[in-house]
Amino acid sequence: MLEHVPAWLGQALSGVRAGADKLAIARPELGATFPALDLTSPAFADGAPLPDRFTADGEGVSPPLTWGAAPAGTALFALLVEDADAPAPQPLVHAVIWGIAADAGRLEEGAIVGDGAGSPDRDVGRNSYLREGWLPPDPPTGHGAHRYVFQLFALGPDVGAPGETPGRTAIIEAMAGHVLAAGVLTATYGRGEAAAVGPVGAAAPA
Repeated sequence: MLEHVPAWLGQALSGVRAGADKLAIARPELGATFPALDLTSPAFADGAPLPDRFTADGEGVSPPLTWGAAPAGTALFALLVEDADAPAPQPLVHAVIWGIAADAGRLEEGAIVGDGAGSPDRDVGRNSYLREGWLPPDPPTGHGAHRYVFQLFALGPDVGAPGETPGRTAIIEAMAGHVLAAGVLTATYGRGEAAAVGPVGAAAPA
């Protein structure tokens, strides 16, 4: 959709960005500090470009993710993916998943798809376009590289349910006071910024 935005308009909006301080993980109600989770992807390194395959310029599937062991007391995980550089007051939400099993350890490529009222092991919520599933990165032409921030939260046993197909607000409200640990993984993407699919070593800059 945004590939049709004229380059001159994207350039004019280059200074308009939501900002990392607006990401869910920066919300004060989730806690000032918490232990770090080791969140990685076999498809790209932290801070490296996101391969085209996972964007609106490619197949548009969600990337694979892996993470370390859950901290003691973890009942479930939640995942939020946001564009910190969206030309808007708030980050654009690209994915929401609630109720990932505490022993899951990974999400396979293409796993973030709409599932209606939810599946037995997790519920895929609504992105900023109010649709379930992965919203492929689609930054405006000329706006520069965007940061796509994958935020994984380990949640304690007393966490409440955010409802069926939850959105960002419902997820944050449900997580408040229940975050045991969190992991952050950032990918960048901008139109004209090529990145080939491959292992982390191939995706990372030399």
